[in-house]
Amino acid sequence: MNNDTRHFSISAIAVSCVGCLLLAALACAAENHGDRPDRPNILWIVAEDHGPHMGCYGDNFATTPNVDKLARRGMCFDFAWSNAPVCASARTTLWSGLYGTSTGGEHMRSMVEMPANKKMFPQLLREVGYYCVGNGKEDYNFAKPDEMWDESPHRAHWNQCPDGRPFFAYFNHTESHEGKIHDIKDQSDHDRSKVRVPAYHPDHPAVRGEWARYYDSVTAVDTEAGKRLAELTKSGLNEDTIVFYFADHGAGLARNKRWPNNAGLHVPVVVYFPEKHQHLAPPEYQPGGRSDRLISFVDFAPTMLSIAGIQPPDWMQGHAFAGERPAPAQPFVHGFRGRMDERIDLVRSVFDGRYVYLRNYMPHLSQGQRVESQIRLSHSSTHAWRKLYDAGKLNATQSLFWTAPKAPEELYDLKSDPDEVHNLADSPQHQDALLKLRTAQRNHAARIRDVGFIPEQERFQLAESPYDFGHDEQRYAFTRVLETAELASMLKNEAVPQLRDRLSDADPIVRFWAAMGLVMRGDNAIAASESELLNALTDASPDVQIAAAWAIVKHGSDSVATRGLNILAEYAPRDRNNTLLSMAALTALDDCGTKAEGLRENFAKWPTSGTATDDLDDGRFNSNPWKLMKSILLRFGVKVPPANNQMRAKK
Repeated sequence: MNNDTRHFSISAIAVSCVGCLLLAALACAAENHGDRPDRPNILWIVAEDHGPHMGCYGDNFATTPNVDKLARRGMCFDFAWSNAPVCASARTTLWSGLYGTSTGGEHMRSMVEMPANKKMFPQLLREVGYYCVGNGKEDYNFAKPDEMWDESPHRAHWNQCPDGRPFFAYFNHTESHEGKIHDIKDQSDHDRSKVRVPAYHPDHPAVRGEWARYYDSVTAVDTEAGKRLAELTKSGLNEDTIVFYFADHGAGLARNKRWPNNAGLHVPVVVYFPEKHQHLAPPEYQPGGRSDRLISFVDFAPTMLSIAGIQPPDWMQGHAFAGERPAPAQPFVHGFRGRMDERIDLVRSVFDGRYVYLRNYMPHLSQGQRVESQIRLSHSSTHAWRKLYDAGKLNATQSLFWTAPKAPEELYDLKSDPDEVHNLADSPQHQDALLKLRTAQRNHAARIRDVGFIPEQERFQLAESPYDFGHDEQRYAFTRVLETAELASMLKNEAVPQLRDRLSDADPIVRFWAAMGLVMRGDNAIAASESELLNALTDASPDVQIAAAWAIVKHGSDSVATRGLNILAEYAPRDRNNTLLSMAALTALDDCGTKAEGLRENFAKWPTSGTATDDLDDGRFNSNPWKLMKSILLRFGVKVPPANNQMRAKK
C-alpha cells in the first residue's frame, strides 16, 4: 500500500470514528433534551377511595360505562395494590418509587424530609422534555419539590403543552372520596336492597345505604373519567397517548380505607396503549385482555420512566412493568399502615396473588380506633356498626373490627374467603403459606430498611432524612430493632425476660419496643418488670418514658400507677410539647381508659388551642392532639370545648 492510500485509509477511519462519536453525542442529547419524536404522551386519570367495584372487574352492580369501554380497548390488572390504604401515604410511594416505610412517609400528614438526591418521577420526565401537568390534589407526606410540575394544580391541562413536546398529565378526581359519599342524596341510584354486604359489616339499613351511595360515587367518578377521555378524543391525541385509569386505594368505608388488607389496598388499574405505542405495553398486553401480574404503586414511577425511554435509577424500589425496560414480575406486593391522623399503628401486609398476610406490630390497638376525620365525615354505617357492637348485637366476625387485641398475624385465602374474615394463621394446613409470607415480609423490611419501627418523634430529631438515617447501618441497628419488635408483638409470655433485659439496651429504639412489649402483655408481666419500668420513667428518650408509663398505668399496681400518670401528664399538654410527644402521651391515656381517671381534672384544663412546639406548619397535623383529647373527654363525660384546628407551629 502506497503512502497516499495509507493516508486516505487512516483519514477515512478517523472521519468514520468522529462521525460515530457525533451520532452518539446527538443521540445522547436527544435522550436528555426531549428531542425524540417517538416519546408518547401519558395521561393519568386517578379516582379516590374506590376499589375494583366496576363492571370491567366483574361487578354487575356497578355502573361504570366509560372505564368499562376503556378496558375493552385496553387491559385490566387484576392484582394491583396501592401499598397504603389512605391517600397521602399512597401518593408518597406513587410519585417517588420508594416505599413510604423506607422514606418515613407512611404516616398520614407527616411531611418528612425526602432523601438527598432523590427526585420525583415527573422531575425526571421534565429533564428529558416532558411537559408535566398536575391537576388535582398535591397532598403528599413530603414537601412538594418546586420543579415537580410545569403546571399545577386545578386549572392545569395538557392543552397548554408547547408543540412538539410530549406531555405527562395527571388528573385527580374526588367524586368517589369518602366525604362525597355523604354528600349524595339519601335516595341513591343504586338499590340498597340489592347491595352485597360484606361479611365483616352488619346487615343494617345504614350500612346498605352507605354501600349504595358508594356505588353512586363510583358512577360519578366514571362520568368524570368519560369527560376526560372525550377531551382527549376531541384533541385528536388518542393514538399518541397512553392512558392509565386507577384509584388511590380501596373503598372509603370503614375496614376498607385505612386498613392494609386486600379490601383497603386492591385498586382497579386499567391501561390503554394505542397501536403505535404497543411496543411499550406490558409483555402480556392484549386489547380487552387481563393481566395477573402483581403490581403496586411503588412500580409506577419506574414504569413511567421506562415508557419514556429513561433508565429507572437504581435507588427506586419498584419494578417497571411496561416500557423499553420492563423488569421481571415480582412474587409479592407489599402494604403498610402507619399513623392514621391522630391514631398510631404499625401494620405490614404481603400478597402473593392468593394469600394475604398481615403482621400487626401493635396488636393491643383495635382496627376500629376512633379517627376523628371518619367521625366528622358522618359515616352513618360506622356509627350504626359501633352501636350494634356496644349493644352486643354482632356476631364474632362483625365484632372483630372493634376488639383488641388483634391477632399478631393474620392470613387469608382470597380464593375461598374474599372478605378476609377467616384467619388461617393458626391453621395446621396453612403453615407453609404463613411461613412463606412471614419470611417475605421480614426480608422486605430488611431490604428497604423499614423506618416505621422508629418512634415518629425520634425521627423529627434527626439531622437528616429518615431514609438516610435508616440506610446508615452503623446508626440504625435494624436487625436488633426488628427482632425486638417481633418479640414485643407476638404476645408470647416467655419473651418477658428478654423484653425486661432490653429495657437497658444502648439503643433507644430497642428500649422503646421492649417497653411497648410490656404494654401489650398484662398485669403479671408488669409486676415481674416493675423496677425496670420505674427506671425507664427517667430514660433519656421521652418515647421510652411514655411507653414505660403506659405499661405501668395500664397494668401496674395503684401504688406505682401515679408515677406513670405524672409522666403522661407532663408530655400530654400540647402547649409545652411537640405534637408527636403530646399524641404519644394522649394515646397512652386513651388506651388506659378508667385507669387514667386520676387526671380527669387535668384534661379539662389542658389547652386545645395556642402554639405547639413543632417544626411543622400544618394545621391538620397540629390538630391531632386535640382529636385525642376529645376522645378522652367524651369518655369521662367532660364538656368538650370547641376545637381550634388552626394551631400553628412555633418556628
